[in-house]
Amino acid sequence: MHHTGGPGWRITMDTCTPMLMALYFRDVAGLLGAGTPSLSQVAPAVRSADHSLLISGVGGDDALRGQWEYWWSQLLQAIPDHAPSLSPPDFPELAGMPALQRVAHAHFGSAVSWSREQAQVYSSMAAQRETMGAHKILADLVQNREMELGRSSRDFTLIIVEVPLAEPRAWFIEPNRLIMSSHLLDDPDNFRSYVQPVVNLLV
Repeated sequence: MHHTGGPGWRITMDTCTPMLMALYFRDVAGLLGAGTPSLSQVAPAVRSADHSLLISGVGGDDALRGQWEYWWSQLLQAIPDHAPSLSPPDFPELAGMPALQRVAHAHFGSAVSWSREQAQVYSSMAAQRETMGAHKILADLVQNREMELGRSSRDFTLIIVEVPLAEPRAWFIEPNRLIMSSHLLDDPDNFRSYVQPVVNLLV
């Protein structure tokens, strides 16, 4: 996790394993466009599988999509500190969501492996950023806005959750969170285009 801050304000950047798991299940189930906001596919891509027989007796694809979207909305409300991890084999966190429970049971091992691998990749990338001073751009965004306004920043916290997405962009979740492609910071101009407007709102 990275912290950048000044008097009264703080910006954190980190990844979130429960969200990685959720996105793996979304993509392995072929639920393209599911959830609000509708994030792009993960990268590296996860090959989708046919779950029609597995979930036919518990509502089929429509039920699976609805249950995943409900779970996703719960995760978004809980991030970053309170997002629950899944507990096999019964997955009580998915109680009342039988189609999603079946998909989770079928793919839990591969989802854990994939999520751990992505978390390790992120950890290495974050360490390299610290060495290179790449996070300085965060303080610059706040200072730019302070200069425009002619005053110091209001107190705020901005939580940026980075996940490996194919589309290099960010999605704002009110009131103070961003879901962001973990490679967006590699393109400072593109990063600014998504993050500066949010910082402007908060400063």
